[in-house]
Amino acid sequence: MHRRKSLHSPNKVELENTALPPFQPGSPMKPSQQLSTASTALLLMLSTLTAKADIPALTNDFTQPEAGEVYPGGKTSHTRRIDKWAYSHPTTHMTAERKLDFTLGKALFKRLWASAPTTTQAADGLGPLFNARACLQCHKGNGRGKPQKQTGETDPSFFLQLSLPSPIKPQKTTHTLLPEPVYGHQLQPFAIRGLPGEGDVQITYESIRVPLADDEIITLRKPHYEITQLNYGQLHPDTMMSPRIAPPLIGLGLLGAIHPQDLEALADPDDNDQNGISGRINIVWSQEHHALMPGRFGWKASTASINEQTQKAFFLDMGLSTPLFNSGAGECTPAQTDCHSLPDGNSPQYENLEAHSDIVHWTALYTRNLDVPQRRKLNDPRVLNGKQLFYQSGCTGCHHPKFITRKDPTDPEHARQLIWPYTDLLLHDMGEGLADHRPVAGASGREWRTAPLWGIGLSKTVNGNDYFLHDGRARTLLEAILWHGGEAASSRKKVVNMTRMQRADLILFIESL
Repeated sequence: MHRRKSLHSPNKVELENTALPPFQPGSPMKPSQQLSTASTALLLMLSTLTAKADIPALTNDFTQPEAGEVYPGGKTSHTRRIDKWAYSHPTTHMTAERKLDFTLGKALFKRLWASAPTTTQAADGLGPLFNARACLQCHKGNGRGKPQKQTGETDPSFFLQLSLPSPIKPQKTTHTLLPEPVYGHQLQPFAIRGLPGEGDVQITYESIRVPLADDEIITLRKPHYEITQLNYGQLHPDTMMSPRIAPPLIGLGLLGAIHPQDLEALADPDDNDQNGISGRINIVWSQEHHALMPGRFGWKASTASINEQTQKAFFLDMGLSTPLFNSGAGECTPAQTDCHSLPDGNSPQYENLEAHSDIVHWTALYTRNLDVPQRRKLNDPRVLNGKQLFYQSGCTGCHHPKFITRKDPTDPEHARQLIWPYTDLLLHDMGEGLADHRPVAGASGREWRTAPLWGIGLSKTVNGNDYFLHDGRARTLLEAILWHGGEAASSRKKVVNMTRMQRADLILFIESL
């Protein structure tokens, strides 16, 4: 029987002396191993050896902020001015040498790629099909993307992922996705000169009125998607589609530094404690390690490491070859014959790649070390009241407030930090309203990873707008809450039944994170 582990707290916030085993590299599972609740637990046990979960307990004192709460990223948090660059600062206590590498990664993150050939060969190879020319086009200010406009104007921070149902045994055992035969894993609306893009996405919204206590009514918008102007033929009739906006990038290194055993301690896939919440770890195929591993990055926790996530973005979003995905034609499928006839940027002096290993390393280092801003208005009585409402409503059942990161000599900046991400990085059934009916690895079409909440109150400051959830359908935090269903239905009901002032205090607390 899988039972939720008891959570405990160190007597003092003296993190350097807290007894948590150092990180040990995971022992990958063979693809032939079948996954179940028991084998998932075994995977985590093997990957962490004799590690013991050490998760700080939840508070029951809401009269004042907790020790360390003002710094969500621990010692890495920045205290700089809150403006549109609030998500763009390096980890505070990086060495001077590492900050130089961070600056180099930042330049690569902003680089506009061109189609091959160019005279320098250092920045060519874009496409032939792509969604964006630079990382920064998807992650403006290192923040979140926004949904496609209803006018049809294409936004590079919005994506439509594609796949087919996977009845074939090899795909099931490695948990990889079957691409759509003509259009691949992702619709790419842009192309280099001489080729058409794959197609356009049209979004229409259905209005849904939600009555709340105190005679308040909120209108939600339910999106409907249609692909128009398909330029390479029709989609397979069984194609599954799922929209995405680019997620914010702050704190990724800290999320990667949470010990897998801590995630296992929070997981309760069979809901043995009968609280209606049954989070579980998504076991994903790692192209980097050629093994099944715990996923933690992406809207469905579909990627195991920042390195692999970075390479996926180079390859799928910009059509650039990388060490893990080395096709110079990007994601052009065999059906797109003209796409394969064009020159690529795979250059012998750059490992016969377009985004070679150094580019990947520096870009991943940059995204791994983007600082989390310090909290604001912690002592405001309304914020403290909102925090109490957040806890009492059961939101912490998924949005787990705090962790102590693992020891890792290869990542000293993020080691042994008390952090406050407000996530468990687990999959949860969020109900039919948010379902995309498209499984990803071990995640069903109704399951989504708990999104971290740190820095969420600065979204409008950084990006100029507020769009939340995986597809940006929610225009306010309250709308995002009201879309919660499934395991979060009980918490949603409590929010619906709050007074108008209580809901306002709850939102003030979330905005302070």
